[in-house]
Amino acid sequence: MKFAIIKERKNPPDRRVVFSPEKLAEAQLAFPQAEFVVESSDIRVFSDDAYREKGFTVTDDVSDADVMIGVKEVPIDALIPNKKYFYFSHTIKKQPYNRKLLKAMLDKHIEMYDHETIVKKSGARLIGFGRYAGLVGAYNGFRALGLRDGLFQLPKVETLTDLEAVKRELDKITLPNIKIVLSGTGKVAMGAKEILDHLKIKEVSDALYLTSQFSEPVYCMIDVMEYNKRKDGKVGDKWAFYKDPSGYESNFMPYAKQSDYFIAGHFYGNNAPYLFTRADAKHPDFRINLVADISCDIDGPVASTIRPSTIADPFYGYDPTTESEVAFDADKAITVMAVDNLPCELPKDASEGFGDMFLESVIPAFFNDDERGILKRAKITTNNGQLTERFKYLQDYVDGK
Repeated sequence: MKFAIIKERKNPPDRRVVFSPEKLAEAQLAFPQAEFVVESSDIRVFSDDAYREKGFTVTDDVSDADVMIGVKEVPIDALIPNKKYFYFSHTIKKQPYNRKLLKAMLDKHIEMYDHETIVKKSGARLIGFGRYAGLVGAYNGFRALGLRDGLFQLPKVETLTDLEAVKRELDKITLPNIKIVLSGTGKVAMGAKEILDHLKIKEVSDALYLTSQFSEPVYCMIDVMEYNKRKDGKVGDKWAFYKDPSGYESNFMPYAKQSDYFIAGHFYGNNAPYLFTRADAKHPDFRINLVADISCDIDGPVASTIRPSTIADPFYGYDPTTESEVAFDADKAITVMAVDNLPCELPKDASEGFGDMFLESVIPAFFNDDERGILKRAKITTNNGQLTERFKYLQDYVDGK
């Protein structure tokens, strides 16, 4: 079977890749029956020559490969019919802007495997860039704090070579006495926690966080049952909430009244309560004045996130009174960092980490008869132009209904 590492063609350019040269060489060694080729790219974080030095063919034409492996959406005109594709298609939530892409894959009889749908039997994600989104997002929040309050100047992550360089910059700063609340317990939140722990910020329990003031920076990490509660007052159940959140309401305001900086690292499911609303943000006791919204759901659970920001221009302000955008350092504004492609700022580390997961979970499935069912669960479309049973719910989306 022939695998191709394809060129990223989406704008703005994305320098990430699924396999670094070193990891691809490791894959080749582990699976000598596989053939790997690399499509030439002038934007990839690893040069064409770096792959050639590992013995791989680098070419402008990979149309003879069976499996195409990329990161971001492939433009419709670049899709090759009757192939297997791996990339983030951003279609499984019925995103309107990619309906034509999914339809094109069906029309071209493409087998689509979305990185988001590569999951365990339990539904837990096996691969992703979440850790790196968390790392960069938390760092960017501190960068915004330094710029806004004139405390320190951190460089943009994209100007730094790797994660170690990011951490060296953090070693140079001194934080004020602030309280930080971090939502979530998954890969994104753990990436953000890595930054907080590197800064030696003290982690405290939610009970202590909600009832005490401190003489040093502290943070509290809250899971879904801390920031949601049952409407009937009974004890909540995390797994029941995931299945049906309709009987729950937000319990985030106690944290909003005690926090200066909110790092949103949670996963937001359909129909779950908003963490805080525009009305909540108007409350006189609402204390949060800085939000790093790594989850970045627009006009959703974090009311101050009214649009995504960009790597080039990562910060804006939200005025709770007027519910409108203002300068990121405007008086009484909530400073917002809502970059929706954060791992792009750390392409080398993100690519290396992603390759580790892809080699462990995905490549073996092609050679062990998919014994763990990973490919079967991940497949969205078939080579006969149909949605798989697991993704039949997308048919009305495909049909434009």
